[in-house]
Amino acid sequence: MPDRIEAAAHHEIRVERRRARRELVQFTRRLGVLLTVLAMLIVAGSVGFAIIEHVSIAYGFIWTLDTVTTLGTIPEPSDAAGRLLQAGLEFFGIGTLFYALATVAEFFVSGRLSGLIDERRMQKMIDSTTDHYLICGYGRVGRQVARDLRAAGARYVVIDVNPDNREHALAVGLPFIDASASDDEVLVRAGIERAQGVIACVDSDAENIFITLSARELRSDILIIARASAEDSEKKLLRAGADRVISPYKTSGSEMARVALHPQVARTVEAGDYRMEEIDVPASCPGAGQTIDEVRSGSLIVAIRRPDGRLEPQPPADTVIQPGDQLLALGSPDALERLEEVFQPTGVQAP
Repeated sequence: MPDRIEAAAHHEIRVERRRARRELVQFTRRLGVLLTVLAMLIVAGSVGFAIIEHVSIAYGFIWTLDTVTTLGTIPEPSDAAGRLLQAGLEFFGIGTLFYALATVAEFFVSGRLSGLIDERRMQKMIDSTTDHYLICGYGRVGRQVARDLRAAGARYVVIDVNPDNREHALAVGLPFIDASASDDEVLVRAGIERAQGVIACVDSDAENIFITLSARELRSDILIIARASAEDSEKKLLRAGADRVISPYKTSGSEMARVALHPQVARTVEAGDYRMEEIDVPASCPGAGQTIDEVRSGSLIVAIRRPDGRLEPQPPADTVIQPGDQLLALGSPDALERLEEVFQPTGVQAP
């Protein structure tokens, strides 16, 4: 029930925001029409005074402004046609001018003008960004992606419709688009034609599939990395056009199980059919005191980090492995599992 209430509240906020945008567009359009009408009246008055009163266009323009603004510094026209033109300008011009001023005042009072300026400033900044990544979704996964990209010095644009995520992104000054990333127009606004890749990490697998489909249709050559929560979504995302599919729950679960079974394994990196691991050498394990040639069992020991911090790259086969060392090993999963058993701490049952 709380989730439904929160979802309904977020929906109402998004609806209200869309309504505010529509009203803002209507205000801008109405202001443009009023200014156009006012300009046409000034042009018509300038030409009319020049023809009727036999004055120059420049003097007719000044006469028209004097009439519309009710200054009254220029004497009234000498004939009936001129006075009729002056009355028409006073009736239509003054009403149009004050209505336009009231519209502008409403912009400032309602605060919508500042929102429009901020949105255009943000869009201008996004338009100047190239070779960036589109982070679609700014939840826990999206925020971690943004932190890692920022640490690597990469540029990115965040797309999300959640108001809570929007406030967090704007608070830290991220380039942000408040819209659905599955919309083609939104991806174009985010600069997909200039981007290096799209990272679809929305909480919903269905939304990630739509984002992938839209991105692949707009750019057939762009890198797309998608998040999947359910196993059956992985195949769908690949069929939709994703280059890589990451399942955070599956990955974290596999990593936790690996650490539980092999606590001496500090870190693992998958590289196709091979795997690279950092393996700690505890004092109570069969491999401590043996040489690399005796323990590697089909794997490759790339480097050894000694307890004092020294790194020995590409150690020779006769190098003795000491307790407290950390091995960097590369090999197939089977070869590394055999290596893990050699450095399994005494008292921990290998699977």
